Amino acid sequence: MDEEISIPVPLPCDSSGFLRRECPSCEGQFKWLVTDDDSGAAPPEQYFCPLCGVAADTNSWFTSAQLEFMESYAVPQIELMFQDAIGEAFMGIKSVEFKADGASALETGSVGALSEPDDMLIAEPPCHPSEPVKVPEERLGDLHCLMCGSPYQV
Repeated sequence: MDEEISIPVPLPCDSSGFLRRECPSCEGQFKWLVTDDDSGAAPPEQYFCPLCGVAADTNSWFTSAQLEFMESYAVPQIELMFQDAIGEAFMGIKSVEFKADGASALETGSVGALSEPDDMLIAEPPCHPSEPVKVPEERLGDLHCLMCGSPYQV
């Protein structure tokens, strides 16, 4: 099977549209603004931590709670896909009967939802003002631009 399976997982933003992130280097948490980019520009290959300035690829910024939620959300969907595929594979074969083993976690509602509090303060880098971040109040001061890593102060 060479097909790639993609399962979109809904991660919550706060009321201002900011998504919680965690630096893979310093493990500090901050938020970046989620926007619909209709410009057609290629997405960045990396982001810089606003707290420590270290760069990492775009898929490295999930919090442990987000990773746990993504697994609990995706596994039942994958199980349903397998059950459907097995059922289809054996459909029409009289000597084989396939029954799914029951309701998945998605069907039973046992996958809990994440929520995102309205915490942290907005910091806007002068070099990329359209890419603000939210940082904990105690971390205000020396920050780095999410897009280019340039230092700035708030």
